[in-house]
Amino acid sequence: MTLGAELARLIRAAGPISIAHYMSEALANPRLGYYTTRDPFGAEGDFITAPEVSQMFGEMVGLWCVDLWERLGRPARFHLAEAGPGRGTLIRDALRAARVQPAFTATAQLHLIEVSPTLRTLQADALAGVAVGGGPTWHAEFATVPDDAPLILISNELLDALPIHQYQRTRQGWRERLVDCAGENAFRIVLAAEPPEDLRHLPAALAGAPIGAIAEISPAAHALIEQVARRVVATGGAALMIDIGRTESTPGETLQAVKRHAGHPVFERPGESDLAAYVDFAALVQSARAAGARTFGPTTQGAFLAALGIAARAGRLQAGKPPEQAARIDAERRRLVDADQMGALFKVVAIADPELAALAGFAAAP
Repeated sequence: MTLGAELARLIRAAGPISIAHYMSEALANPRLGYYTTRDPFGAEGDFITAPEVSQMFGEMVGLWCVDLWERLGRPARFHLAEAGPGRGTLIRDALRAARVQPAFTATAQLHLIEVSPTLRTLQADALAGVAVGGGPTWHAEFATVPDDAPLILISNELLDALPIHQYQRTRQGWRERLVDCAGENAFRIVLAAEPPEDLRHLPAALAGAPIGAIAEISPAAHALIEQVARRVVATGGAALMIDIGRTESTPGETLQAVKRHAGHPVFERPGESDLAAYVDFAALVQSARAAGARTFGPTTQGAFLAALGIAARAGRLQAGKPPEQAARIDAERRRLVDADQMGALFKVVAIADPELAALAGFAAAP
C-alpha cells in the first residue's frame, strides 16, 4: 500500500488531518516516508544543499565552530552536534577545517541527530576515519544529546522541513487549513469549521492580516528552538542554524514540494517528494529570547560566509589550479554567496548563551 492510500484511508475514517500531520507522514513515516527510505541529495537526487555545492561551506562552518570554542574558553570537553546531517558532508568538511586547532577535534564529543536509517549509514561512511574525542553517537531527537558540557550545535536546511500548520483568516477569524480526500489517492485543502484551540505562536505582526491571508506556524520548530535555547543558557555554547526563510513575520503560503530538482505538486504521491516551507526567523528569534538566550542575526548566508572569509578560502583553493578548475571554484563560491543565487534566500541565525557578547560572522547582538 502506498503512503497516499494509507493517508486516504485515515482521512476517510477520522476526517481531515492537519498539514503538519501530512508533512510528518510524508517526510518521516518509518516505512514509506521520503527521508526514511532514500538519499535525496545531490545531482542524482532531488535537490542540492550548500554542503554539496562546495567544501567551502562546511569549512567556513567548521572554522566558526572553532572560533566559538575559543570564545567559550577552550573547554576540555564539549558536545558538537549536527541536527539533520544529510549525507554527513557538512560535518565531515567542518571537522577537516577544524583540524587547524587539534585540541578542538580531540575534545569534541560528536552527536548526530538523525531519524533516517538510510542517512545514518551514509553519515557513518562519510565520517569513517575522522578522529574526534568521542562519537559519533546518533540520536532520534535533540533532547537525548547529553547536557553535561557546553554545546556547539549546527544545522543546515532542517527547520524548513519541520511540520507546519496553516491558518487562513476568514470573516469569522482564523481557521486551520486541513487536508481532505478528493478521490482515490487525491487530496485537497478544506477549512476547519471551528477556530483553532492554540494560536500562541501566531506572530503579533499577523494579527491584523487581511481576510484570506494565510499564516504558517511550526510548533515543532518553536519547540526545538526553545529546547536549544534553554540548553545553551544552562550549559554554555551556541547553535548555528542556516535555512531558507524570511527575516520578518509576513503572511503567505510557502509550502512547496521538490522532485528531481523541479517543483512538484504538494499533495501528489506523498512520500515521493521533498516538502519544505520558509522559516519565520523573526518568530523563532522571539522564542529563543523568551527562553533566556541571546540571539545573533538573522543575517543572509552570503553576508555570513563573506564575513568568515570565504573569498580568501576560494583564492587559496584556486592557487595553482588550471583555469577551468579555478573558474569552477569561483562559480561555487558565487552560488553560495551571490544574492541572486543562495546568498540572500538563505538566512543564518545563532542562539547563544547570554554570556557570549559576540560571535564570528554576525554584527553585535542587541
